[in-house]
Amino acid sequence: MDALTIAAASGMRARMESLDMLANNMANADTSGYKTDREFYNLYVNPEAEAAEGSPATLPVIERPWTDFSQGSLRPTGSPLDLALTGKGFFAVDGPSGSLYTRNGNFRVSPAGRLVTAEGYPVRAVDGTKLQVDPSGAVEVAADGTVNQNGQTLGQIEVADFSDQSSVTKQGASYFRSAIAAQAASGVEVTQGKLESSNVGPAESAVRLVSVMRQFEMLQKAVTLGGQMNQSAVEIARVAS
Repeated sequence: MDALTIAAASGMRARMESLDMLANNMANADTSGYKTDREFYNLYVNPEAEAAEGSPATLPVIERPWTDFSQGSLRPTGSPLDLALTGKGFFAVDGPSGSLYTRNGNFRVSPAGRLVTAEGYPVRAVDGTKLQVDPSGAVEVAADGTVNQNGQTLGQIEVADFSDQSSVTKQGASYFRSAIAAQAASGVEVTQGKLESSNVGPAESAVRLVSVMRQFEMLQKAVTLGGQMNQSAVEIARVAS
């Protein structure tokens, strides 16, 4: 396979990954607390495949996706169990196989009286316990995450952060895991009765989607052109022989 076809095919693969990423972002544009994914392009150097100049061939690849953790806008919901964070940090919850973290504060009270996420994961207090709430009573949540009900303090919601956000990886649409230990978040406020919107820009994503599709079409034409050039070279070689 010639260098033109190899480079174009590699570019098509990278654009396909970008299309999948953009499609997932747009599908979660209305998911509370969702953080948009972006691609980080790089060049793959293959020392075994030399270019025409005798140097190692380089091919475009998406080295890794990265997550944009920028703040989404807060929208009022009127529900006292809807909570949003202003600043860096995540609500800590107990997932099925360990600690999970989320910016989606769409909480509810389980039949057992625990404060849980929409998926039923218990929201964790700073002391590691689970918050017990009376479903029939009004709940008040302070800016520091302290939960009060009927004049009593039930506990303080754990809001965690990480020294290196590159260690934070997604699990599903609105949950995160981390390979390093969490620490208490600083400079963050909990707002009651609001949810954080996704930070996906639908208009920007749509423009990028069209751009990537056009790039894919041009690379597809390059692959076709490379095939035609190869066919012509073979035919010329046959005539010359």
